[in-house]
Amino acid sequence: MTRTDRVAATRETLLDAAERLFAEHGLAQVSNRQISQEAGQGNNTAVSYHFGSKAGLVRAIVRRHAGEIERIRGAMVRRVLAAERSPGVRDWVACTVEPLARHLADLGIPSWYARFSAQAVSDPAGREAVAAEAMASPAIVRVGEELRRCLPDLPAEVRAERQEMARLLIVHTMAERERALAQGEHTPRDSWQRAAAGVTDALTGVWLAPVTEPAAGSWAD
Repeated sequence: MTRTDRVAATRETLLDAAERLFAEHGLAQVSNRQISQEAGQGNNTAVSYHFGSKAGLVRAIVRRHAGEIERIRGAMVRRVLAAERSPGVRDWVACTVEPLARHLADLGIPSWYARFSAQAVSDPAGREAVAAEAMASPAIVRVGEELRRCLPDLPAEVRAERQEMARLLIVHTMAERERALAQGEHTPRDSWQRAAAGVTDALTGVWLAPVTEPAAGSWAD
């Protein structure tokens, strides 16, 4: 192997170890030393050498999966736009859900990316890194624009609230299914495709739900 090959192989080994350890224990509970040891690296500064920081490592893990998810999502967006009927809310919600589910299906069992993502978005540093990578995706930006055009006129705070609900529902539902599959447990849906359809249906309902303002003073002290 050339030096370049050895460096690339070491990076991949570190990414494998970090993704699994972060998925199982959370970002804050895993040290760079633990990752290096799990990856079989005698040098405990290997993570810092290859990725600079834990945030850099998180971004590298996200990027390792982002290319394939972007490819799937881009193809979905093109199909939706080329369809004879006008796309609706559910079409664009599906474009946020299905690419991740398809990628997880392709990873096989066990996989750790959904659980890694759930741990990352629960960590302040990880959340910032994941959000930055998401906003670098042309397909997800386009989906967001098209979804907003289809939605009813929602107050800004309701729109932001439902966006957060959508993110949490996607990430944590996928993570729980990935965990159950890895441990050989029963799952409500028998395939990633059907699981994605269920999440898409639920999120379509979230986005189209009525907006109710409670009556002033309706809660008793």
